[in-house]
Amino acid sequence: MSAGGALTADVVVCGAGIAGVAVAHALATRHGVSRVLLVDEHAPLTLTSDKSTEAYRNWWPGPDDAMVRLINRSIDLLEEWAAASDNRFLLNRRGYVYATAREERAAQFVGDAAVASAQGAGPLRTYRSLADAAMYRPSAHAGWEGHPEGADLFLDRAAIRRHFPWLAPDICAVLHARRCGWFSGQQLGMLLLEQARAAGASLLGGRVQQVLRDGGRVSGVRVATTDGRDITVHAPVFVNAAGPYAKQVGALLDVSLPLFSEAHYKIAIEDTLGVVDRNTGLVILDDDQSLEWSDEERAELAADDDTRWLTEPLPAGIHLRPEGYGSARTVLMLWDYHSAHRFDAPEFPLPDDPFYPEVVLRGMTKLAPGLSAYLERLPHAYVDGGYYTKTVENRPLVGPLGVDGAYVCAAFSGFGLMAAPAAAELLAAQITGASRPSYESAFLLARYEDAAYRAKLAAWGSTGQL
Repeated sequence: MSAGGALTADVVVCGAGIAGVAVAHALATRHGVSRVLLVDEHAPLTLTSDKSTEAYRNWWPGPDDAMVRLINRSIDLLEEWAAASDNRFLLNRRGYVYATAREERAAQFVGDAAVASAQGAGPLRTYRSLADAAMYRPSAHAGWEGHPEGADLFLDRAAIRRHFPWLAPDICAVLHARRCGWFSGQQLGMLLLEQARAAGASLLGGRVQQVLRDGGRVSGVRVATTDGRDITVHAPVFVNAAGPYAKQVGALLDVSLPLFSEAHYKIAIEDTLGVVDRNTGLVILDDDQSLEWSDEERAELAADDDTRWLTEPLPAGIHLRPEGYGSARTVLMLWDYHSAHRFDAPEFPLPDDPFYPEVVLRGMTKLAPGLSAYLERLPHAYVDGGYYTKTVENRPLVGPLGVDGAYVCAAFSGFGLMAAPAAAELLAAQITGASRPSYESAFLLARYEDAAYRAKLAAWGSTGQL
């Protein structure tokens, strides 16, 4: 790869998170582009890829089927890689379990499920009585082969209590989306990186300082390496897979990317009381809510400008899932109530939220009342998080950047691990001129130049953000 004191490559990928690693893997192993150089000043998969809940789902809202088709293709690839590696990255199909205590939201579950099923998420099975639900197959603890697809929709409280006894008794509807689950993102990423390197890809520690152009097209990059060198890499193709830094990297090409970032956190606690079913999927309370406080606590919080928000309604989407197998008792919990705070440039470390562990645990008691036993003496909570870098409609950018030889594979919000396999496959096909799926147009930067698409954005509806 060296020439005259510089380096040469066929493709330079800026960013060695899951998106960049997947792109290198697709190019090197599927298209024979062996001279792929990943450039990142951090160790692979360590900036935000290792902060994920590692979940995946083919259950997506939208005015069209593009996200369902993209993620279905990703899941196809995940299952292919799991089968070939003896399930090295522990892929399961526990599902996503959406719950609501509101009759009007239950009615929306019915309509949303019908649309998702029609868009390719799989068959819908509806249970309106305890007898109906006799055919329901609960989540299997591990694996994915032979497990149901589509979704099971419970609209009967007795059936919900039978199959989900640990959920709050006022839950009136449960939607169990089945081609969903989680896996070890680190193990997947390392598997792809190992295979990419075996096929000729390489990794350079450093920061891309400049994207070089010759006659209007990409000719290489200048990199400040982590060992103090300033080197030039000659390459005709550049891929911006820089995650939360994608907007800044786009500016190196004088391209303004329509991106912003949100700080997202999660906590891990030890469920020593065994409140959460260890076989459950990822469980989401799809209702907004207000936290419960004593009258004295509420008055004190409301009197302070910095804490008044704790007495006001908080958004829907609080969710949890078990972590680990065997004797593990860890539960991951997340609540996206920071989404109103947007960043053009990420800040590391993330801004501190000292309230987060208690707020999340208090909110979780609306989903699983048994967790209230932990409120008197809060358990130790491990807190971490990362940035969701996204577009306004929460769909990724995959494709050309408007500069000959420059591409983007970014804006994966909270779904990078689940979308990266198919997005990387799509980008590799664009770079090499191979055939592409028809959903390609839904993820191109050029979509924002289409007046009809801009009109669609005005009435988009749910973006699928958890």
